[in-house]
Amino acid sequence: MTTHNKLIRNFIPNIIASTGKSSTTCILDEAEYATELRAKLREEADEYFAASSDADALEELADMLEVIRALAATHGADPQQLEQIRADKAAQRGGFDQRIYLIDVHES
Repeated sequence: MTTHNKLIRNFIPNIIASTGKSSTTCILDEAEYATELRAKLREEADEYFAASSDADALEELADMLEVIRALAATHGADPQQLEQIRADKAAQRGGFDQRIYLIDVHES
């Protein structure tokens, strides 16, 4: 028996069952769910930083996006609202595509 104690994707119990194994799961309450989503985002970020190829990195970024969308829902927003917030912020402050790196700010 392997213990995981972590939030998993919806189809994982069925995938486990299809291999002839069984699993024990429970449904989290809202507070537990939000806490576990935060832990999942950290887990996926660690996996992204450990990725050894572009393909692996993109897989982990996709996982992070899935978790971020679920986290947005815990804060009362759907993916479209989250995207609008992102777009508004990019319009006001720009994105990151110009690769600008701030070294310091001098007082006048």
